[in-house]
Amino acid sequence: MTATDPTTEPKEAPGLAFLQFALEELLEDKDQLKIETKVDDLGVLHTISVSERDMGKVIGKGGQTIKALRTLIRILGSQSAQRVNLKILEPAA
Repeated sequence: MTATDPTTEPKEAPGLAFLQFALEELLEDKDQLKIETKVDDLGVLHTISVSERDMGKVIGKGGQTIKALRTLIRILGSQSAQRVNLKILEPAA
């Protein structure tokens, strides 16, 4: 893949290391954590997938945990002048 390919997964995308660390500390099923990173013209999109029993922990009460993670990820992206977003995939039923 080339650097301009929108499906390129950079190893040093803004916030990726932080996101990996924070989620591993938060989750019980660490082996089911998957983070996909895509870079395109709009910025960086981190898409996370966790087990069904960890979904509540990631979202938090009233969505506070995921909101805080998104805020911190955006701050890390702004330090490198990139727009960074976080998306959660719902577990397969």
